[in-house]
Amino acid sequence: MIDRYSREEMKKIWDLESKFQYYLNVELAVCDAYAQLGTFPKEVATQIREKACFTVGRIDEIEKEVRHDVIAFLTCVNESLGDLGRYVHVGMTSSDVIDTAFALQIQDSGKIILEDLKQIIQTLKKLAQEHKLTLCIGRSHGVHAEVMTFGIKLCSWIDILERQKNNFTHALEQIRVGQISGPVGTYSNISPKIEELTCKNLGLKPARISTQIIARDYHAYLMQSLALIASVIEQFATEIRHLQRTEVLELEEGFGKGQKGSSAMPHKKNPVLSENLCGLARVVRSNSMAAMENINLWHERDISHSSAERIIFPDSFTLVDFMLYRFNNIMENIVVHKDNMLSHTNEFGGIVYSQKVLLSLVQKGLSREEAYVIVQRNALEAFQNKGNFKNNLNNDPEIKSYLNEKEIDQIFNPNEFLKNIETIYNRILK
Repeated sequence: MIDRYSREEMKKIWDLESKFQYYLNVELAVCDAYAQLGTFPKEVATQIREKACFTVGRIDEIEKEVRHDVIAFLTCVNESLGDLGRYVHVGMTSSDVIDTAFALQIQDSGKIILEDLKQIIQTLKKLAQEHKLTLCIGRSHGVHAEVMTFGIKLCSWIDILERQKNNFTHALEQIRVGQISGPVGTYSNISPKIEELTCKNLGLKPARISTQIIARDYHAYLMQSLALIASVIEQFATEIRHLQRTEVLELEEGFGKGQKGSSAMPHKKNPVLSENLCGLARVVRSNSMAAMENINLWHERDISHSSAERIIFPDSFTLVDFMLYRFNNIMENIVVHKDNMLSHTNEFGGIVYSQKVLLSLVQKGLSREEAYVIVQRNALEAFQNKGNFKNNLNNDPEIKSYLNEKEIDQIFNPNEFLKNIETIYNRILK
């Protein structure tokens, strides 16, 4: 088993070098927009694009003095431009750069998350086909309920992930907005046409209105979507943890050569990867609450959201990327104990067939209440005394007056639980 998170794309999007490059991309797009409208000579925009550059080290030096990251960034860039610097940041305010660049970071990060989701869904679809007829016990309240297949369980996971992929796609599209509207969003020193052209050139849509910042309910909605993805991964990881318990042992995380499960107990193989996912989901959900808190800002803007966003967005995108990567790895290496799954469907002589017996008795003319009492009596006797439900039925004179041994055998045919499985699969795996 290999579980080594090595992808650098997500980390790079959120590092300082990339952050300022996104800032520069916004400034360059604004210059291009001015040139498109004829406000700036086209050669000026071309020269700025060729010459504009920065270094994070120099920005840090300037920021120590000016105490403003965007001013430090602009000062650094203008050092590379000389007289051309007077064409940069014309009519703009800092948030025009910050929020539009932020939108670009979110879009690029979102593309990675969508690819992760596609990969996991494909992995699960392959497993679902493989285990379409792998009998296992379905549980409700943690207690054996009726027979199903492991493939059906996986189909449920696929459905959930496809829904979350759709939700995330919608949230990503909602937040695909930029702003170039100046102080308090009134376009007092810049034309809305500049905003329109800039956003178009960057692959964004202009916000319908911005109040010097883009409203933070956009960002909270996106973060809620990330939290939902993390939460459903936790749901699946919790199921794996339950099914890896020694007394259940229907699933196991892959265990690599040389891997050790415990410093004290050499026999241990623990679901540590799934446990890790459950813990990380708590962090992402907590971050989504901070995003909700960021909605409430003073008047047209303040920067109380900024400090939180510098933590919760890089962390949440990176964590969800990691969680999806790890979960895919778990499922690619999952060990399925088919024999144990099948064995659990037959515990206590197949008491999980009780509803089938109940319905057969009703079809023979008994009322549901009468049939329930008879079936429950035989089922509980088997459960409480580690007996055999099917044998109890065959030895119960009251049952035998309605059902013969052949009919009872037919009731205990597990294929009866699978007669509509194609309907489920056709819905999920078209």
